[in-house]
Amino acid sequence: MNEKQTPVTVIGLGPMGQAMTRAFLTAGHPVTVWNRTPGRADGVVAEGAKLAATPADAVESSELVIVSLTDYQAMYDIFGDATGSLGGRTLVNLSSDTPDRSRAAATWAAGHNATFLTGGVMVPAPLVGTDASYIFYSGPDLVMKRHEAALSLLGAPKYLGADPGLAQLMYQAQLTVFLTTLSGLMHATAMLGSAGMKATQALPELLLFTDSIGAIVRAGEETPGAALDAGEHPGALSTVTMMGATSDHIVETSASLGLDPALPEAVQAHYRRAIKDGHGGDNWTRIIDGIRDPR
Repeated sequence: MNEKQTPVTVIGLGPMGQAMTRAFLTAGHPVTVWNRTPGRADGVVAEGAKLAATPADAVESSELVIVSLTDYQAMYDIFGDATGSLGGRTLVNLSSDTPDRSRAAATWAAGHNATFLTGGVMVPAPLVGTDASYIFYSGPDLVMKRHEAALSLLGAPKYLGADPGLAQLMYQAQLTVFLTTLSGLMHATAMLGSAGMKATQALPELLLFTDSIGAIVRAGEETPGAALDAGEHPGALSTVTMMGATSDHIVETSASLGLDPALPEAVQAHYRRAIKDGHGGDNWTRIIDGIRDPR
């Protein structure tokens, strides 16, 4: 049996789990599935997956077990009576949680003679298995290499290292950018809406600007982050004081419009802290000091 035919088990059949199951089925893998609500398996079973009666049966069907659940506690709840079946298996948990819980889960898995990989899927379910899909992984290098071909069917694997918390940390870091951007877009849309501008007019303009932010951050630095790593914050292009004044104006405008001030005030606090610490002439990147040490 070649790599493309090795059995795979998928635990959890939300939209993401179903998409993963279909990616494996399309590539020729025998796939066993289990979900707390069995009816969610109907579609993938009709396409060739096998529905296991219990979590233990599902685990025992494959050496590679993919877990796609709400959080890590759900994994413990499901495997509570099935830990005896985990020996010799590789658990690849693609659920969202914290880096510390990922590390604890790796220790828990090792205690049941299983190996553990943490993963963070960086695309929505409809893109799983496409060229646009990529997934961060961390855990034992040899385990990653052993299953890389199968995992590549879900998306391009980006291996970060042996620490099982790294993939989850990268996942949360990416979503920090994503979620704050989404909140920023809605705040900006609400600002413009206060003047009668419809979202259909506002969002296209805001999204054009959102698309340009990467180029703005890269401007003046060949390798983004190099100055940060060196502890350098040259203020030739922009300063904390300048950006802080802009944040003040956004807070004032939001207040005058009666909008929730939480997001702009949080941003304003970063600049005020840097100015208070005597870094007004430094580049805006200096706000990282206050983020690292909020005191």
